[in-house]
Amino acid sequence: MNNFYDAVFFDMDGLLVNSEPLWLEAETELMANFGYAWRTEDQNQCLGGPLSRVGTYMFERSGNQESPEYFTASVIDLMTHKLEHGAPVMPGALELLADLESNHVPTALVSASPRVLVDAVLSSLTANSFAFSLSADDVENPKPNPEAYVKAARNLGVNIFNCLILEDSPTGVQAATGSGAFTVAVPHFVEIKPKSKLRVIDSLEELDFQKLQINYELDKLI
Repeated sequence: MNNFYDAVFFDMDGLLVNSEPLWLEAETELMANFGYAWRTEDQNQCLGGPLSRVGTYMFERSGNQESPEYFTASVIDLMTHKLEHGAPVMPGALELLADLESNHVPTALVSASPRVLVDAVLSSLTANSFAFSLSADDVENPKPNPEAYVKAARNLGVNIFNCLILEDSPTGVQAATGSGAFTVAVPHFVEIKPKSKLRVIDSLEELDFQKLQINYELDKLI
């Protein structure tokens, strides 16, 4: 397709599914066991992973009880249980995915979460057309490193510089823009400012194939 992105890559947490409230529940429950009242500010510090960083952060806030690895494993266990019961899909996400599929645009899910959480989310969706998914377990260097997005483009045999990435967190946006791809950010809890090859919107409901086609033509003029 000469007048559109070679592929579109979706982030998962906070972009495809509204899992952030579940993360807040899991983190709050876990840290309450150590006498720490987890706040929204703490959650914002952990947005976008990687989970090893979240585990270290929780370890430090607990007063160095247990270990960073303990906190990482524990929050993954809690989230797996919650996601198996389903996470709300973000407004416009499945509609956009279906629209891209009907126009023969390749898509993939690229997440900083471990494979067990990615599979839990995918199994809870009624339908999706992703060619494949990549988790933090599938790369050497998870987000904010751009490796996952570069690998996704390579798996599809497309040029990452002509792909579009949809993200919501600063960590994810750093990975996306670092890959060289065009990026659209849909932030919810933190501010992300637009810049070259990075647009910022309020909801995926603002996007469809035709609007992205216009965006592509504008992007190519940059």
